[in-house]
Amino acid sequence: MKTEKQVKGRFGEDAVCEELIKRGHTIVCRNFHKKVGEIDIISKVGGYIVFTEVKTRKYNSIISGLEAVNPAKQRRIILTADAYLSENPTELQPRYDIAEVIIAGDILTTARVDIFEDAFSADGVYTVN
Repeated sequence: MKTEKQVKGRFGEDAVCEELIKRGHTIVCRNFHKKVGEIDIISKVGGYIVFTEVKTRKYNSIISGLEAVNPAKQRRIILTADAYLSENPTELQPRYDIAEVIIAGDILTTARVDIFEDAFSADGVYTVN
Protein backbone atom coordinates (compact mmCIF):
# COMPACT_ATOMS: atom_id res chain seq x y z
CA MET A 1 0.00 0.00 0.00
CA LYS A 2 1.34 3.41 -0.97
CA THR A 3 1.83 6.13 1.59
CA GLU A 4 0.19 9.55 1.29
CA LYS A 5 3.60 11.01 0.39
CA GLN A 6 4.04 8.47 -2.44
CA VAL A 7 0.56 9.15 -3.81
CA LYS A 8 1.14 12.92 -3.67
CA GLY A 9 4.56 12.52 -5.32
CA ARG A 10 3.19 10.39 -8.15
CA PHE A 11 0.37 12.89 -8.69
CA GLY A 12 2.92 15.71 -8.99
CA GLU A 13 5.12 13.75 -11.38
CA ASP A 14 2.10 12.99 -13.60
CA ALA A 15 1.20 16.71 -13.68
CA VAL A 16 4.78 17.66 -14.60
CA CYS A 17 4.93 15.04 -17.36
CA GLU A 18 1.74 16.49 -18.86
CA GLU A 19 3.23 19.99 -18.74
CA LEU A 20 6.55 18.88 -20.24
CA ILE A 21 4.76 17.15 -23.12
CA LYS A 22 2.78 20.37 -23.76
CA ARG A 23 6.14 22.15 -23.96
CA GLY A 24 7.43 19.72 -26.58
CA HIS A 25 9.40 17.30 -24.41
CA THR A 26 9.61 13.58 -25.08
CA ILE A 27 9.56 11.62 -21.83
CA VAL A 28 12.42 9.12 -21.86
CA CYS A 29 12.28 7.67 -18.36
CA ARG A 30 10.58 8.14 -15.02
CA ASN A 31 11.98 7.32 -11.60
CA PHE A 32 15.46 6.33 -12.71
CA HIS A 33 17.15 4.74 -9.68
CA LYS A 34 20.79 4.15 -8.88
CA LYS A 35 22.57 3.58 -5.60
CA VAL A 36 23.48 7.30 -5.39
CA GLY A 37 19.95 8.59 -5.97
CA GLU A 38 16.89 8.94 -8.17
CA ILE A 39 15.78 11.21 -10.97
CA ASP A 40 12.05 11.78 -11.20
CA ILE A 41 11.76 12.53 -14.93
CA ILE A 42 14.22 12.33 -17.81
CA SER A 43 13.12 13.94 -21.06
CA LYS A 44 14.46 15.30 -24.32
CA VAL A 45 13.70 18.65 -25.89
CA GLY A 46 15.64 20.54 -28.53
CA GLY A 47 19.33 19.88 -28.00
CA TYR A 48 18.90 18.90 -24.33
CA ILE A 49 18.49 15.83 -22.24
CA VAL A 50 16.63 17.16 -19.21
CA PHE A 51 16.82 15.75 -15.69
CA THR A 52 13.83 17.07 -13.74
CA GLU A 53 13.39 16.91 -9.98
CA VAL A 54 9.73 17.20 -8.99
CA LYS A 55 8.63 18.62 -5.66
CA THR A 56 4.93 18.56 -4.81
CA ARG A 57 3.80 20.91 -2.07
CA LYS A 58 0.58 22.06 -0.52
CA TYR A 59 -0.27 25.73 -0.91
CA ASN A 60 1.54 27.78 1.78
CA SER A 61 4.08 25.05 2.64
CA ILE A 62 6.90 26.22 4.88
CA ILE A 63 9.60 25.02 2.47
CA SER A 64 9.17 25.56 -1.26
CA GLY A 65 10.04 22.92 -3.81
CA LEU A 66 13.00 25.03 -4.92
CA GLU A 67 14.38 25.26 -1.40
CA ALA A 68 14.02 21.51 -0.96
CA VAL A 69 16.50 20.88 -3.78
CA ASN A 70 19.50 21.96 -1.75
CA PRO A 71 23.14 21.55 -2.84
CA ALA A 72 23.36 18.01 -1.37
CA LYS A 73 20.25 16.93 -3.31
CA GLN A 74 21.66 18.59 -6.43
CA ARG A 75 24.88 16.57 -6.10
CA ARG A 76 22.89 13.32 -5.85
CA ILE A 77 20.88 14.26 -8.95
CA ILE A 78 24.06 15.08 -10.87
CA LEU A 79 25.71 11.79 -9.86
CA THR A 80 22.58 9.87 -10.85
CA ALA A 81 22.42 11.74 -14.17
CA ASP A 82 26.07 10.84 -14.78
CA ALA A 83 25.20 7.18 -14.20
CA TYR A 84 22.30 7.44 -16.64
CA LEU A 85 24.49 9.10 -19.27
CA SER A 86 27.20 6.47 -18.91
CA GLU A 87 24.56 3.79 -19.61
CA ASN A 88 22.82 5.83 -22.32
CA PRO A 89 25.39 7.94 -24.19
CA THR A 90 24.03 10.93 -26.09
CA GLU A 91 25.24 14.03 -27.87
CA LEU A 92 22.51 16.06 -26.15
CA GLN A 93 23.51 18.70 -23.60
CA PRO A 94 22.42 17.80 -20.04
CA ARG A 95 20.16 20.27 -18.25
CA TYR A 96 18.88 20.17 -14.68
CA ASP A 97 15.36 21.48 -14.05
CA ILE A 98 13.23 21.69 -10.93
CA ALA A 99 9.46 21.41 -11.14
CA GLU A 100 7.32 22.61 -8.28
CA VAL A 101 3.73 21.39 -8.14
CA ILE A 102 1.39 23.24 -5.83
CA ILE A 103 -1.72 21.32 -4.86
CA ALA A 104 -4.92 22.81 -3.54
CA GLY A 105 -5.37 21.58 0.02
CA ASP A 106 -5.73 17.93 0.89
CA ILE A 107 -7.50 17.07 -2.35
CA LEU A 108 -5.17 16.11 -5.18
CA THR A 109 -6.01 18.86 -7.62
CA THR A 110 -3.26 20.85 -9.28
CA ALA A 111 -3.26 24.51 -8.44
CA ARG A 112 -0.03 25.29 -10.30
CA VAL A 113 2.95 23.68 -12.04
CA ASP A 114 6.11 25.80 -12.24
CA ILE A 115 9.12 24.50 -14.12
CA PHE A 116 12.44 26.19 -13.47
CA GLU A 117 14.67 25.41 -16.42
CA ASP A 118 18.42 25.13 -15.95
CA ALA A 119 17.91 25.52 -12.20
CA PHE A 120 21.41 24.33 -11.32
CA SER A 121 24.51 23.14 -13.10
CA ALA A 122 26.85 20.17 -12.93
CA ASP A 123 29.75 22.42 -12.01
CA GLY A 124 28.24 22.91 -8.58
CA VAL A 125 26.88 26.40 -9.10
CA TYR A 126 23.57 26.77 -7.30
CA THR A 127 21.53 29.03 -9.58
CA VAL A 128 18.09 28.93 -7.95
CA ASN A 129 17.46 31.71 -5.44
